[in-house]
Amino acid sequence: MDWRKHIHSDPKILVGKPAIKNTRLSVDFILNLLAEGWTQKQILENYTSLNQEILQAVYAFASECLKDETLFEMPSKVA
Repeated sequence: MDWRKHIHSDPKILVGKPAIKNTRLSVDFILNLLAEGWTQKQILENYTSLNQEILQAVYAFASECLKDETLFEMPSKVA
């Protein structure tokens, strides 16, 4: 999946945050919806400019970002 077909960064839109083309929906907004428990079906029903291919592009973008060789420090277990 080439996420570049659906996601871009433009300093004039959302201060350059990665966003879905032709929308003002940022990648992190969509990922946060999923983290809050929204299903793909709920997202697609509420944001009709999106489709399954665009959601797949969001996942591909996030996956590629996480493949960076930067070390991630995981938060310690909360007591």
